[in-house]
Amino acid sequence: MKKGKLLRRARPGTIISYVYLTVLSLVAVFPLLWILLSSVKPKGELTQNPTAILPSSVTWENFKTVFQQLNFGTNVRNSVIIAGSTTLIAIIIASLGAYGVVRFFPRFGKFMTRILITTYMFPPILLAVPYAIIMGRIGLMNNRAGLVIVYLSITVPYALWLLVGFVHTVPLEIEEAARVDGANKIQVFYKVVLPIMAPGIVAVAIYTFINVWNEFLYSLIMMNSTEKMTIAVALKSLTGQEVLDWGVMMAASTVVVLPSVIFFMLIQKKIAGGLAQGAVKS
Repeated sequence: MKKGKLLRRARPGTIISYVYLTVLSLVAVFPLLWILLSSVKPKGELTQNPTAILPSSVTWENFKTVFQQLNFGTNVRNSVIIAGSTTLIAIIIASLGAYGVVRFFPRFGKFMTRILITTYMFPPILLAVPYAIIMGRIGLMNNRAGLVIVYLSITVPYALWLLVGFVHTVPLEIEEAARVDGANKIQVFYKVVLPIMAPGIVAVAIYTFINVWNEFLYSLIMMNSTEKMTIAVALKSLTGQEVLDWGVMMAASTVVVLPSVIFFMLIQKKIAGGLAQGAVKS
């Protein structure tokens, strides 16, 4: 009875909005679903009947080929190391920098963060050659550390800019109370400020990880060895084969896409709530 009353009370505009959002969700999810279903189809079925959505039978041969013959496990490990290292270092630098900007250099820091965010005005391809020249001269080409440094120069400014808004949400009275209790500046930061900033740190960490995981251009330019390629570049290399196996391509695409989707689904609420909280006083 209550559900019937709620449905009768629902406005036509609300119903139309829900239907519209449902259709958009299905459109957005369909490519991922098609990739997942195509990755478990038997060999040759994609070329024989490419419009079929459901597989005639489920097989894991494509995934075996990806990990055993193409050695995608090494590329996955490279991406995890590079993306994880970049995310961890970026969060440490950005959180410390954001706290210092807000608490110690409020006027200059506000101007500096605006200057930092303007670096995103430049397209990535414009900076690719300078990065390659610099890393080549210091001997970090075809090196994971060099690629991490490049990614840090891209992700840290944006992460710092986002975390500045979260530091503004930390009440100054709490920090002063902690100092009265005998805590030094480092203890105040780690025991008082960081727990309050936790939603923002999680949001920025996932944003950074997903961006680095999916990044292609700089990894393609700086990594020449197949053993050090990231998973995005390894996926692109499959298109250069004389005979392209679409089943293997779909399985490799699943390996690339699925981790990002799972990460985002797990912390979706924290990202939305964290970004909203940080935007209050930013």
